[in-house]
Amino acid sequence: MTPVAPFDPLAAGSPEMLVLFGTRVGGLVLLAPVFSSTVVPRLARVGLIVLLTALLQPAALAAAAAAHLVPAITPAALLGETLVGLAMGLGAALIVGAAETAGDVMSMQIGLSGAAILDPLDNTQVAILGTFMRLFAVTLLLTLNLHTVMLGALADSTVAVPVGTPLWAEGGVWAMVMSAGQLFALGVRFAAPVIAVVMVSYVAMAILGRAAPQLNILSVSFPVQIALGLGTLLASLPAIARWFTGWSGAYAATVQQAAAALTAVPR
Repeated sequence: MTPVAPFDPLAAGSPEMLVLFGTRVGGLVLLAPVFSSTVVPRLARVGLIVLLTALLQPAALAAAAAAHLVPAITPAALLGETLVGLAMGLGAALIVGAAETAGDVMSMQIGLSGAAILDPLDNTQVAILGTFMRLFAVTLLLTLNLHTVMLGALADSTVAVPVGTPLWAEGGVWAMVMSAGQLFALGVRFAAPVIAVVMVSYVAMAILGRAAPQLNILSVSFPVQIALGLGTLLASLPAIARWFTGWSGAYAATVQQAAAALTAVPR
């Protein structure tokens, strides 16, 4: 294990490490759920970046020295370190975004897409079930130590990708863009029970409309669809919660994919 010296901002290479590693921490805080929320004051986020940088800078400096790297402040280095931090935040943001996407899809399917409320996390107008699913996911992830897992990944990144490692920014950006496709796939999986039940109700209402033309099918279908959709969502919440108990595996896979692309040598 590489020995870690006490924090010394005047040591050789320490100022450069503070700037570069602080950029990595800033990338994580910029995108990670909860940390990036607008309800967290900006001064608190800046203070968190400074605190994490100061605490982990000695370990990052020791890891870079063990890898025989000499960090230098260049535009390419700043961009690369930011992308490393963004990759760690993106892994968790995709999971929360998938839950919100599922809520949006369900709201549209059962007829609640017009009932938009103010999202307390980001101050944006979203569908009511999108807000519910987002808060549900964040609550589960915090209960399952989302914050400590991300901070652990930040600490581990000082060894896995030492500060000063030459990075392929284009490959990393492309890998993160491609991983965003998981958001929609996972969101559809979460919303699949509600979508299936609502589609069956559409067919049933169409048959009922044919069998009883005098029945005002529109006045009947909306409350039925909403009741069936919300009931199905309530019944499927335990299954969604069980998936979240293994969220760290999906998070690690996304981060490792981005890290592998960043450290790959372009041909």
